[in-house]
Amino acid sequence: MRIAIFTEVFLPKIDGIVTRITRTLDELAALGHEVVVFAPGNPVQSYAGFRVVTVPSVPFWPIYPENHVGALHPGIYRELRAFDPDVVHCVNPIWTAGWSALIAEKMGYPILASFHTDVPEYTRKLGIGWMRRPALWGIRTFHSRAKVNLVTSAPMLEKASDYGIDNVEVWPKAVDTVGFAPSKSEPAMRAMLSGGNPDDPLVTYVGRISAEKSTARTLGIMERVRERVPTARLALIGAGPQLEELRRTMDRDWITFTGYLSGAQLHSAYASGDVLLFPSTTETLGFAALEALASGVPVVGARAGGLPYVIDDGITGYTVDPQRSDAEWAGPVARLLTDAQARGEFSRAARAEAERWSWRSATQRLVEFYGAACAE
Repeated sequence: MRIAIFTEVFLPKIDGIVTRITRTLDELAALGHEVVVFAPGNPVQSYAGFRVVTVPSVPFWPIYPENHVGALHPGIYRELRAFDPDVVHCVNPIWTAGWSALIAEKMGYPILASFHTDVPEYTRKLGIGWMRRPALWGIRTFHSRAKVNLVTSAPMLEKASDYGIDNVEVWPKAVDTVGFAPSKSEPAMRAMLSGGNPDDPLVTYVGRISAEKSTARTLGIMERVRERVPTARLALIGAGPQLEELRRTMDRDWITFTGYLSGAQLHSAYASGDVLLFPSTTETLGFAALEALASGVPVVGARAGGLPYVIDDGITGYTVDPQRSDAEWAGPVARLLTDAQARGEFSRAARAEAERWSWRSATQRLVEFYGAACAE
């Protein structure tokens, strides 16, 4: 099958969407499909043997400069016509992948669109509520062009319906259980994450350091945790628009900011903690939680978005109503830190759950959805 993928983000940027795209491309290559990727910003020129076409773009400044807004350009039309795909996959269509859906429709190509980011909710978290209505208009307009629409977790089916998205299926979750594994824990990494105190209980947060991820809330929760577990420490792993601000406001001798980590360092960082704390309420799936589970680390996350689809409450971690107080959030974190036997049981259950979700099976299901879009 010949597949054209339009995405709002791509390498070298790293986030959950990019992770899903790159791992899917790996599998599509292994399965013998042909793909071309269209991406804004300054993307890599190829991946998994597939060409990446740069879409002219400008940074989304000053709100989110790390993301780029692609501009409509006649060269993109020519590239798409030359490749002549069987199906066009619009990943998170809101800007670049949005207008590409209109082009693909005009050219007569069947379209599949996947919903990854709850942009209307992000506008509230980022303090740009005036963007909510345009975002809703874009979601309805662009997804309505697709023969098949995908969400990344079952809880997002209702959200998609609320936003006026029809013909919706679930793109199965998946995680790399080779890179992310309990065996990747390293004493040196734990020492670094704990500020040189590797024997102290260690809570981690992994992800973008930003308002829409509720990263700042980890401080209040951990202050309540430390009332019960005075030696508990927190490591925030990642980068983002709030990084420097939170370095100042969360300047504590028991908090470590690592900045951006990737590859072997990231694998080790996940596995070297005791509990992942993830208060984000805007996840459509929650790759950080999935990667923690694959690393054998239980997760305490928000009972919101796609996280309940990932965390088996009371088995692989705990989900907490995001409206609950910091003290109520602190309870399950403290329990996991202080009860080694329970933490071990959660760890084993977490790893076993992650091993059920492979990228090969998720990609084979995606190819079936591509076929359905073509049949429509």
